[in-house]
Amino acid sequence: MGRGACVKIAFITAGAAGMYCGSCMRDNTLVTTLRALGHDALLIPTYTPIKTDEADASQQKVFFGGVNVYLEQKFWLFRHTPWLFDKLFNFRWLLKWVSRFAVRTKYSELGDLTISMLQGAHGTQRKEVAKLVEFLTDERPDVVLFTNALLSGVIPEVKRALGVPIFVTLQGDDIFLDELPAKDRARCCELIRENGRAVDGYISTSAYYADHMAAYLGVPRESIHVVLPGINLAAHGGSAEPRGDRPLTVGFFARICPEKGFHRAVEAFIKLRQTPGAPAARFKASGWLGENNRNYYDDQVKRLEAAGLLADFEHVESPSHADKVRFMRGIDVLCVPTVYREPKGLYVLEAWANGVPVVLPAHGTFTELVESTGGGLLVAPDNIDELTDGLRMILTDGAFRANAGAAGEAAVRDRFTADIMARDTAAILQRSTQPVG
Repeated sequence: MGRGACVKIAFITAGAAGMYCGSCMRDNTLVTTLRALGHDALLIPTYTPIKTDEADASQQKVFFGGVNVYLEQKFWLFRHTPWLFDKLFNFRWLLKWVSRFAVRTKYSELGDLTISMLQGAHGTQRKEVAKLVEFLTDERPDVVLFTNALLSGVIPEVKRALGVPIFVTLQGDDIFLDELPAKDRARCCELIRENGRAVDGYISTSAYYADHMAAYLGVPRESIHVVLPGINLAAHGGSAEPRGDRPLTVGFFARICPEKGFHRAVEAFIKLRQTPGAPAARFKASGWLGENNRNYYDDQVKRLEAAGLLADFEHVESPSHADKVRFMRGIDVLCVPTVYREPKGLYVLEAWANGVPVVLPAHGTFTELVESTGGGLLVAPDNIDELTDGLRMILTDGAFRANAGAAGEAAVRDRFTADIMARDTAAILQRSTQPVG
């Protein structure tokens, strides 16, 4: 295969139990753009169908369907049922319906299942391994790309059957693994390393995350390539709408849950409004809100009500892509003070694409993004006082706010587009398919 030739790529992604998921959305955008560049890219969902606010580029068939995976884990009989019978539990409508309940399961309760999945052909889901291997053998891709290392149990069998280069994306595995009991987490990391012997390389969404995961998983840092995340700019309209008489507005756009720090954003907003001389700002929040986090969200609303600020708060239900762009254009600063170290931060790029600066904790990829672009302010993690001061500073300094928003927008258009992400990914995959010597 010559340099620059089109590649047939099988990209194994993972549905997130009906949630909008940053990894799903990134994978979907990447495959859509790879196709636009002329590559034959398949997006193959596992567990559940993916959920994205752009056109769904994934295959209809779901592998490692969540119902079958669960039944095979819990009951011996289902490990030996005919494949035709298994199809009864793999309809997309059924997987979507079951997702409403699966999302309530705590990560900490999934240790045994995760270990079994990572054992691949030696685990209780060996039938599911065989199904995916058969599909890939029929498709005959030039290269196979997995969305995360938690799916790596199937990799040794794929390598044996196809003999093609295999890559694994690193974009949030530690967030799940950190929730497991220590014994289960150690075993999972051990299995990931064992499966990694059949991996030709890894692709990380930031230099920070590449360094972190090399140490976390015990894989060579030189085996991890960095491809920055990118977004499709076609629907983004550039600068934020003229504010007019609208009050200055703090925005939170991410999954509404403790991990994303919604409670910290609420606390900082309340403290901001209680600070003498601070602007009479409003607070808007949007993003995926699952039933498992509804009580958490209600508790935060009660805090706003107790502070007398409920009239200055607006919640926008998880919107369409057009609504998301409209949301970004209607805020003056984005604040997502995550508890964990964010590996991607797509919502940061979406804010910048609309000229909106950010105030973020100085950890994870946030530090890398903001320091390299000047698109906002970084504050000490876990420090509500600094978060409040950062919001007050950016809201009261109009010149800084405009300059930071413009810098972020320029950076996105120069470095964080879907096209750049796809070209950089394709270059890595193409090099792996070149004959040696």
